Formats: sequence, C-alpha cells, structure tokens
Amino acid sequence: MSRPEFRHVSDRELIALHRIRVVKATFEAPDGSSFERDVIRDMGYVAAVPLLDDGRTVIMVRQYRGPIDQELLEIPAGLRDEPGEAVEATAHRELAEEIGRRAGNLELLAHVHQAAGISDEEGWIFLATDLSEVPQERQGPEEEAMAVETLDLHDVPAMIADGRLTDAKTIIALLLVRDRVT
Repeated sequence: MSRPEFRHVSDRELIALHRIRVVKATFEAPDGSSFERDVIRDMGYVAAVPLLDDGRTVIMVRQYRGPIDQELLEIPAGLRDEPGEAVEATAHRELAEEIGRRAGNLELLAHVHQAAGISDEEGWIFLATDLSEVPQERQGPEEEAMAVETLDLHDVPAMIADGRLTDAKTIIALLLVRDRVT
C-alpha cells in the first residue's frame, strides 16, 4: 500500500540576501489541504576533517562567529560560492584558505541537514588526508583573525561533554573520524 505524500507547491520570496533567501513556502498535505512554512533557502556548506599522518591528530580552527557572538573551535568549513559548485572544489578551497593545506585524498563522510525544520541547508563533510602545505588564502575579518589548533581525536568525547566543542558539524565529523581510526 502506497503512503500518501506531502508536496511542495510554491515559494513566495520574502527576503533575498547575498547567500540566502527567506521564503513563504506552500505545501500540500496528504489529505489535500495546504499549509505554509517560513523557510530559509541556502546553497549549503562543505566541511573537512584534516587528519594528520599520525592518524589521530586533526587540524582545527578557532574563529569568531557573529550570530552567536563568540569563538568556536571547528573543523575547516565554508559556504559554496555558487549553486552547483562541486563540493570537492569547496572543500579544497576552504582547506587552503583556512589552514593552508591541500588534501591528496578527500572522502565523503556524511551528507547532513542541520536545521531541516527551518532551512534546506545541506552540508557535505569530508575526511581530508595526505595533506600538503599550500599558501594560505584567508578571506574576510573572521578568517584573518582565526587561530589554527590541533586536537587529538581521543579528547573529543570529553570536549563535547564539557562544552569545549559545540558546533554540530564538527561534533558529527570528529565522532565519525574517531570511530573510523580508533
């Protein structure tokens, strides 16, 4: 027996900004009724866990995040520059910009939706290995001021528990890599 389906009917744009749009989205329920939701449309982001050759140390960045007015310890990540940009290209760009490294190997760890109740934002999380140094190409005031740090994967659970790691993509990525290499 087939299950009745929901259907996206239309979007009415409320706000268009540089990288996101806010829309009033109309949907049809399985019973034929319609309903609306406020939705943030976004091009998505890409993140990478740069794992050093020792198999347990990752390179992280500590950077200021304006929306929450504090610094966070995160894996390198960034927004896709344009719709349809290859996620691998974004990963390579962000690694070079933020930590001055190039990955000889990128392996997709996860494809995630961080806030599906309000946004269509997608994230692609990679494991980056076989790292080599390249010129750093930091963009914007947050990247200019960021600090590069290393972290031992064995410390991840304690850092989550005591609140030193709070960024969702970083927590997901580090736990996936930790499970894989330990």
